[in-house]
Amino acid sequence: MLTHSNEKPHRCDVCEKRFSQSWNLKKHMLTHTKEKPHRCHVCEKTFAQIGTLNKHMFTHTKEKPHQCADCGKRFSRVGDLKRHMLTHTQEKPHHCAVCGKRFSQGGNLKAHMLTHSNGKPHRCSVCEKRVRNLKTHMFTHTKEKPYQCDDCGKGFSRVGTLKRHMLTHTKEKSHRCNVCEKGFSQSWNLKKHMLTHTKEKPHRCDACRKRFSQVGDLKKHMRTHTNEKPYQCDVCKKGFALSGNLKRHMLTHTKEKPHHCAVCGKRFSQVGDLKTHTRTHYNEKSHRCDVCEKRVRNLKTHMFTHTKEKPHQCADCGKRFSRVGDFKRHMLTHTKEKPHRCDVFEQRFSQSRNLKTHMSTHIKEPPLM
Repeated sequence: MLTHSNEKPHRCDVCEKRFSQSWNLKKHMLTHTKEKPHRCHVCEKTFAQIGTLNKHMFTHTKEKPHQCADCGKRFSRVGDLKRHMLTHTQEKPHHCAVCGKRFSQGGNLKAHMLTHSNGKPHRCSVCEKRVRNLKTHMFTHTKEKPYQCDDCGKGFSRVGTLKRHMLTHTKEKSHRCNVCEKGFSQSWNLKKHMLTHTKEKPHRCDACRKRFSQVGDLKKHMRTHTNEKPYQCDVCKKGFALSGNLKRHMLTHTKEKPHHCAVCGKRFSQVGDLKTHTRTHYNEKSHRCDVCEKRVRNLKTHMFTHTKEKPHQCADCGKRFSRVGDFKRHMLTHTKEKPHRCDVFEQRFSQSRNLKTHMSTHIKEPPLM
């Protein structure tokens, strides 16, 4: 039988991939045609494979037929159960042929093998960049996302990214901090978290010698020296150093205000603005400072006035602030956003207090009698 030999007589005419069974070829062809003939009768979502549809149905029924015999935890997919079982057995069936290190997942072994060789044997015909995995790299050009989440349907270009995404559905957090007991789904998230306890800052800026606990924070900081702005607005082509700044800027085009006040219904584009507004309804100062005995709304923020600590840092210029509100107002000097608009003259302002000052010019005092 073909299943017991290496013969694969069925070939895809598009990518020339071969299959031992004709039905495997038919399933594969759907990745090229993008056809999704199987439809969910609950939410009308469509799928290329009937098996994917069956797995998707668990998101509606909340059924979890696969149970762990050790702890009783249940899973909707057998693959999730198998991965979970490794947390009990500590089994690591995949081992490195070079150094002998063992891994519980085959994908982790493949990633590890790259540490033994810096070779990049494949050259991309589009950008001529040399890469380890040409097939995965090509997705950056074709924008194809062949790896799909069975739970929410989200697509990914890399299988490793899909696996990390799946943990958001299983909520499994097998990596636990031995200091504060906080759990994490990924080991690297735990390693990053541990730096909050050790205060270690291993990453240093070569330009100004400033140190950071995370390499990502260092990369963002470096843009203050290079003036690099990789995030560009599709509407006005304005560039930003941080993705968060671009997201806030986009609200000036969409006029979207997703955050609303539960008391008066007023809407805001930023959640921070909503929090500030909410305080206008509750003028409570329930916390007393042990240093100056002043009563305040936010004791943590108030203590910065005594410790002189400034935890909020601008990634564009490096300036620090003790209050997050001051930090957000400062960021407007970089983004040039003016979210506050005068309804009379359509003039815009970056600060709400500047708008209030401007509005007073429209209000004329009544003449003296």
